[in-house]
Amino acid sequence: MKRVVARFFVTDEGAEPVKDWLKSLDKADRHRVGADIATVEFGWPVGMPTCRPIREGVREVRSTIKDGNVEARTYFGIDGGVMLLLHGEEGKDGQQDAIKLAVKRWKEHLERSKRLRKIEKRKKK
Repeated sequence: MKRVVARFFVTDEGAEPVKDWLKSLDKADRHRVGADIATVEFGWPVGMPTCRPIREGVREVRSTIKDGNVEARTYFGIDGGVMLLLHGEEGKDGQQDAIKLAVKRWKEHLERSKRLRKIEKRKKK
């Protein structure tokens, strides 16, 4: 049984960046990344070498793709029982920018959640 359920972050415009990134990978790499995400879903909490915290609530799932030649990272945050997939990146060149973007998306998610909780609270009154 899954301990957390993976969901895709959705931008204000309705895009799902991690889903789009996964679709851009070839089938074998997509399956590898998916299997590593599933490892986190079923085994949460998971540590190294599969998963580690980065900063400000953002974590990464590490995957080896392209026949073992490239490290891919899927950045996510945990919100209750949800593993929110924030950003995906191949290689190390853009890693710092990828982390900044994942942190930005995580903060956006937390703000949205906070607003929704306030609305729900008002409805119950």
